[in-house]
Amino acid sequence: MTSERVPIHGYEDIEAFQRAMALLRPVHAVALKLPVYEKFDLASQMRRASKSIPTNVAEGYGKRRSSRQFRAYLENALGSANEMIVHVQVACALDYISAPEASELEADYRIVCKMLARLIAKSQW
Repeated sequence: MTSERVPIHGYEDIEAFQRAMALLRPVHAVALKLPVYEKFDLASQMRRASKSIPTNVAEGYGKRRSSRQFRAYLENALGSANEMIVHVQVACALDYISAPEASELEADYRIVCKMLARLIAKSQW
């Protein structure tokens, strides 16, 4: 069984973008549950990093005059995805979120990381 790839006509067709967008709501829900004193620290960092992933994919796609330029934006998105994994681990270590909730978010962001890494490796188009 082979899976056919859908042609990419815009950044919205990139699965890493789609998955990162789908994670925005759960991340913001977690950020809202954090203690008030984390509002301008961990919560803010989580919201910014989660938004940075799809934003960098979209911006890189729009500015893809060269594969190197597109790759740089994808690398920024990958950095933010890795940052989200650490933020989730911190939130769990400080008992702000449950281990199952953290595990699910971590797994989702690891998938995004793998997708971005593959895109970076193949960004010769």
